[in-house]
Amino acid sequence: MKLAGATTAATAFAGTVGAADEADYETIAAQGQVIRIGQGETFENKLIDLTTGDSVVLLVEGGNSTIRNVGFEGLHRGDGFMISITAPSGDVLIENVYLGDGSTKEGESFVHGPGAVFYHKDASCNMTFRHCNVQGWPNNGFYCSNTASGGSAHFDRCYGKNNGVSTYRVGGGDDEIVDSVAYNDDTDYGPGWGGYTEAHGRPVWVWPGDTVSIENSHFADGPYPHAMVLRGSGTAQMSGGAIEGNVQGDGLERTDVSSSPELSVPDGTPTSAVEAASGGASDSTTSGETDATTDEDDTEGEQLLLVEGDSADVTRYEFAVDGSVEQATTDGATIDSEDELGDGSVRGVVADWKDAFRFEGELSSLTVDGPGRVLVDGEEVDPADYGEELPHELEIDGRGAPTSYEITVDGTIELDADEDPDDEATTISGSTVQSSVTDSTQEFRFSGALTDVTFTDGEAAVFLDGERIDPAAYGDTELLPHALVIDGSGTDDPTSYAVTVNGTIVKADPGEATIDTDDTIADGTVRGVVDTELDAYWFAGELGDFSLCGNAAVDVQYNARDQ
Repeated sequence: MKLAGATTAATAFAGTVGAADEADYETIAAQGQVIRIGQGETFENKLIDLTTGDSVVLLVEGGNSTIRNVGFEGLHRGDGFMISITAPSGDVLIENVYLGDGSTKEGESFVHGPGAVFYHKDASCNMTFRHCNVQGWPNNGFYCSNTASGGSAHFDRCYGKNNGVSTYRVGGGDDEIVDSVAYNDDTDYGPGWGGYTEAHGRPVWVWPGDTVSIENSHFADGPYPHAMVLRGSGTAQMSGGAIEGNVQGDGLERTDVSSSPELSVPDGTPTSAVEAASGGASDSTTSGETDATTDEDDTEGEQLLLVEGDSADVTRYEFAVDGSVEQATTDGATIDSEDELGDGSVRGVVADWKDAFRFEGELSSLTVDGPGRVLVDGEEVDPADYGEELPHELEIDGRGAPTSYEITVDGTIELDADEDPDDEATTISGSTVQSSVTDSTQEFRFSGALTDVTFTDGEAAVFLDGERIDPAAYGDTELLPHALVIDGSGTDDPTSYAVTVNGTIVKADPGEATIDTDDTIADGTVRGVVDTELDAYWFAGELGDFSLCGNAAVDVQYNARDQ
């Protein structure tokens, strides 16, 4: 995208907010400009003239924003996407938009050619596409598979035809395709397409993530080999509607689905650029307040907490909120299976990657042990402003007999007493305590998790944050010391890899964030693929055979937990 000459919808098109009368629209000549739509802004009733031979980008940077009644007129000849979404939160509505005149780019393959709509990997907003007509774009109609890492895409009465790669490219568990159509026929859009096999793509392409919902929609493959492709572990539930052609992958569940699709434009969806710009085909029920306008009560209190690691050392963190909290994948963060969530509290560890969480309520406590930093809604916060540096209390209560013990935490631990630890015959070394009691009580404060309590002589009662615990329940979980990161975020093509260790290796971020569930671990060997994302593992032992096919970066950190 060309960023020079970028304008903002709120300033360059002041006075356009609100519904317009039919045929009341402004014509904008494409000159390579970027039109920015910020938080809460509306861009509507525009005819984008692409017959100039140049391009325009509508860049959606803020949530609770709307693009409505916009028509792109003429065969596009340029690069990039017409609509690009980077909004980090909130709801975005794109309604009554015509992108049906297609695009071409001579001398380049469809993979690197232009596309219609792109949901950026840094976005994490909830998208609604309603009454959108997208045809003949070489590099996807709706490129929205990045919702597998956060946010969502909902398609309502949309229409796609002859789009390269795919029309509906989805991946998130909250993604939905409702009352919509996509198919291929024999239309050729010009020399930039490279013939049939490149000129037509998958009507639906489901990427690995949670299950996508499809209702009363109609798809046909035409010249393309597949009407729907479920990539890797991608899954979908389709109810009603019809699909004609092959389905690649085993993850489609069908209910009352026929094989005779109806491939007409859904009612209310525009069939020309002028019709879209004038609002003539817009659903009258949505001309006022839209789905993108969210009541303040619906979003009040929802915040994003990002823990940003540092390659200089491991960072352990812990925080608590007085509301709900869930893991997120915003800003390239991973989902780490070792992060512990419960009752509004979270503890985890990062090295040179990120963890992210969405939460409601107030941040009540925060502990950071290491060089990493924490940001809340993009602003760095000082842990000292949120509760105690060492939030947990541990008591060892003697029962009258000499008792020796050892305690280990995944953080920092200190004796909670006025006496010097040496006077208490207590040895503290980083995250480990060795001491003894008879009929007294020793108290400690620590950060992180309690990982081991061992009695070498005698026995005592142990209290964690005021609750008595069973020491035998601690120490079973092995915290593997080394980190392996395979980062494909800076690459254009997939990278496959295989690595063997002579010890144990486990995924650090499985599931919807970055690791496909069809990546395999067996007998100390991992095989997987990264495609513009990041895979991470914890392991013990030494690396053995390592093969890499592609351009992903590889980082190995020995003793990452206790450098």
